Amino acid sequence: MHNLELLIALLAVATAVAELAERSRLPYPILLMLVGTGLGLLPGGPRVELAPDLVFLLFLPPLLYAAAGSTSWPDFKAARRPIGLLALGCVLFTTGLVAGVAHYLLPGFGWPAAFLLGAIVSPPDAVAAAAITQGLGLPRRVTAIIEGESLVNDATGLIAYRCAVAAVATGHFVLWQASLQLVWAAAAGVGVGLAVGWLVLHVHRLTSSPVVGTSLTFLTPYLAYLAAEELHVSAVLAVVTVGLFLGRQVTLGPQARLRSEAVWGATVFMLNCLVFMLMGLELPALLHGIAPSLLWAVLGYGLLISLAVVVARLLWWYPSAYAPRWLSADIQAAEPVPPLALVSVVAWTGMRGVLSLAAALALPLSLAPGRPFPHRDVILLITFVVIFCTLVVQGLSLGPLIRWLGIRPNPQAGREEVHVRTQLALRILAYLDRPATANWVPAEVLQRMKASYGLRLGLLRSWTTALKGRHAYDLREKPFTKSQLLQEELIRFERGVLQELQQKERTSEEVLRKLGNELDLEEVRLELDKGLF
Repeated sequence: MHNLELLIALLAVATAVAELAERSRLPYPILLMLVGTGLGLLPGGPRVELAPDLVFLLFLPPLLYAAAGSTSWPDFKAARRPIGLLALGCVLFTTGLVAGVAHYLLPGFGWPAAFLLGAIVSPPDAVAAAAITQGLGLPRRVTAIIEGESLVNDATGLIAYRCAVAAVATGHFVLWQASLQLVWAAAAGVGVGLAVGWLVLHVHRLTSSPVVGTSLTFLTPYLAYLAAEELHVSAVLAVVTVGLFLGRQVTLGPQARLRSEAVWGATVFMLNCLVFMLMGLELPALLHGIAPSLLWAVLGYGLLISLAVVVARLLWWYPSAYAPRWLSADIQAAEPVPPLALVSVVAWTGMRGVLSLAAALALPLSLAPGRPFPHRDVILLITFVVIFCTLVVQGLSLGPLIRWLGIRPNPQAGREEVHVRTQLALRILAYLDRPATANWVPAEVLQRMKASYGLRLGLLRSWTTALKGRHAYDLREKPFTKSQLLQEELIRFERGVLQELQQKERTSEEVLRKLGNELDLEEVRLELDKGLF
């Protein structure tokens, strides 16, 4: 099977598996990796070998950019201390602990190779964290910590990885030089991201076409990534920075925003499906490099390193969550002590993913002619085992753990939405009451608008009372719901009229498509209202 045919077949299988995951309420990355692993182990199954450049350049920039763009900057900023403790401190601590385990318990692992293995498996994966924690009803601060950490820690892991590769190649490692390199690469990567973001923002303001604007959003992460790579600084931080920066700016018009959101949603979904399935399919190629007599021993070492990775996060995070409050009265006064249940959830969300596998695959085959890279095949298989164990075991157990700890979805999110909608309705009613508005709007139109928003405001206030738990509030027979039903019926009727015009009068397809899109937007608005009312 040719590569293109294989790609199409994998997309078809991945889409079906993702639908199965949706119906079974399982995180689709886990199911995709399981299916990919099963397909790879079948006799005559597809054989895939991931190219590191393909993962780093094709998959990583858009996935990181999408995750950063959907991250709330105020939440990220408010959680910057725990994010920093995890993204920098926990990654380096995990690297050191795994290096110690590998050096003392794995045969033949010197310190350079041991630190290299630690750097590869230390950073949790942004894609896995976002996909697996979605829909679990975690509090906003917990989500901000998990997603923020997974966005930033890749930079720490990759810089440590490069230092470790250099140490293996040269046999020398200087801590202060590596520390300076880490600081410089991180700071310069952020600077590149801000520069690219500023440039793209001004280009967006010059474009008026929704198609051009949407296309530019796809070019942006690659521009930031390639620019940072050319300067040999953190490309990951450059992409994350430009995503956070542009995510706070109004860069697109309404049509382009709707188009971009739909296109990005489908693209990110397909990339996620492909990357997790390809990771599973990579297993046979990894097994091929291990002598059969050593296979079970290496798998056992992989389980041992997986345990070390999990334990390292637990050992680091529990003290880090509480110690700053013991050491600083300002932190203690500004932030309440986090419940042990929420701290435990963050401690358990350390799923590894595509970045670790790509870093392992990127190891050179040899250091010099006739001198193979030490333990390369063993490191590759151990990395896969760590990814598999953390993604499947921790990922599948996260939902039951949340329920066992008694964590319930935070009702504050619903209250916040109702509050914002109420403020909008109040402001609009105040605007309609202005004398200046009455001077240019016909009285019957003004009255109709006031009645509509007055009805909405009354319903929102009743809904606020229900959210506070004072009494149950049945919305099924309310006037606004009857209005929704009528509007839905009118939309269906309009669609029927458009189909009739298309068949009988041969009306222009362009006109029919435009009117159909308007009906789609109206129907989406009604669906969003129904989600609240």
